[in-house]
Amino acid sequence: MTTLTVNINNELEERVLIAFLNSLKYDYKITAHHSITESQGAEIFRRERDFEAGKINAEPWEEVRNRFSAL
Repeated sequence: MTTLTVNINNELEERVLIAFLNSLKYDYKITAHHSITESQGAEIFRRERDFEAGKINAEPWEEVRNRFSAL
């Protein structure tokens, strides 16, 4: 068995490729690789710097989990 990895750039490419694979009855598996945008990466680094500078406080994991569990 051989594995072929295809980098899909948008939803249209994905739909076309899946339609093609289905039309030929290929057996395939889709694995999503999530990536962040450049602006999201910049925001992560900004928050990290703010945390290190003491501008952002950390909370215990239990408090964070409880807050999101209540949603």
